[in-house]
Amino acid sequence: MRNKNNKKMKKAIVLAGGYDQIALIKELKKRGYYVYLIDYYENPPAKNYVGRHFVGSTLDLDFVRAIAKEIRPDLITTACTDQALLTSAEISEELGLPTYISAETAKEVTNKSYMKKKMWEVGIPTSKYYIIKNIREIDDIEISYPVVIKPADCNSSKGVKKAQNITELINALTNALKISRTNTAIVEEFKHGKEFSADFYIEHGKAQLLSVTESKKIPDNGAFTIVQSVYPATTELQNRDIENIGQRIADSFGIDNSPLLVQFIEDDGQFFVIEFSARMGGGSKYKLIEVISGVCIMSKYVDLVTGVDSKKIEVNQSAENIEVDYIYCKNGILESVYGIEQLLQDNTIDFYFQYKMLPSKITQSLTSGDRLGGVLISGKNSIEVLQKRNKFNRIIRGISADGVDIVNHEIINQL
Repeated sequence: MRNKNNKKMKKAIVLAGGYDQIALIKELKKRGYYVYLIDYYENPPAKNYVGRHFVGSTLDLDFVRAIAKEIRPDLITTACTDQALLTSAEISEELGLPTYISAETAKEVTNKSYMKKKMWEVGIPTSKYYIIKNIREIDDIEISYPVVIKPADCNSSKGVKKAQNITELINALTNALKISRTNTAIVEEFKHGKEFSADFYIEHGKAQLLSVTESKKIPDNGAFTIVQSVYPATTELQNRDIENIGQRIADSFGIDNSPLLVQFIEDDGQFFVIEFSARMGGGSKYKLIEVISGVCIMSKYVDLVTGVDSKKIEVNQSAENIEVDYIYCKNGILESVYGIEQLLQDNTIDFYFQYKMLPSKITQSLTSGDRLGGVLISGKNSIEVLQKRNKFNRIIRGISADGVDIVNHEIINQL
């Protein structure tokens, strides 16, 4: 493969083709890479940004290996997604390609059973838990309700449920074991409190805190579905506690020169780690981080994976109020979205992110993978942001095949 100057181009395989991976692909192309894509869907959002798209699971090691041996890329990478990180590390190591994270570390930070066990061993604050491989093992659980059930190795909060009693526990655990690739699930103590998402960049062993946002969930759906990320969310004193925990995670898991996403819950004034990964968050967090901290984290990340020395990170925290609001829909065939151009033109919203290709069949609002899209809103204070959010919610329309607006406006009204 050669460019217009007849110079041989480097080749990269990107695993997963969602909206966030478009930013990754653009950065790679700016650096002269010819990009291939592997994604399970026939028509993922990133398809039109690459040279060639292979339809297949990013979790199928044999499939990814075969494509890599055919293409002989200089790089296999992904961004803003969890489980494909392990595939990228394993195949890259096997084929002698560069990878910023070892396969062993990738396994520890993408499998919740490894993660919880090690956090517990080294004293990183996290909730009491049990690793379950068979439904009969619940007889050995000594934990008070409510409890949280998670598959050990799934993306997008799939299978994550809260159970209030033994019947709900059995149902949720049966599903979690079924969808886990390793037939493993976690049952853990439920903590009451606000949830936070902290994004770091680990540079030469030091954890630098880039942003902390509060993660607000759809109320009473039992599935921990994030509907909004809000900044500012914490005090300077809280940020020091969070930064200290981030440093302990990096040290304990051998994470260096890497992004780090940590999800926390605050219970009775103490931060507990829910889970973490050596990556940027999904849901367009790369752009939210940039707006909050002044750090173009996607560019920094691509420098990392392509072996380019880049400037040391300098954080310049925004003084504005900023939020990302996620758009969910009621069931139906979504054919078109209206109002976005007007909202962008009059500065009601700063950015719009569309995660679904149209037309798209909407069947549920249970995981982050069910979102139609998201908007980033900023303002001088929380009142200005609220006014902009309300205007956005009045104007946005998602029109179904039946000509009906199926955007779930009630979810945003509850914020």
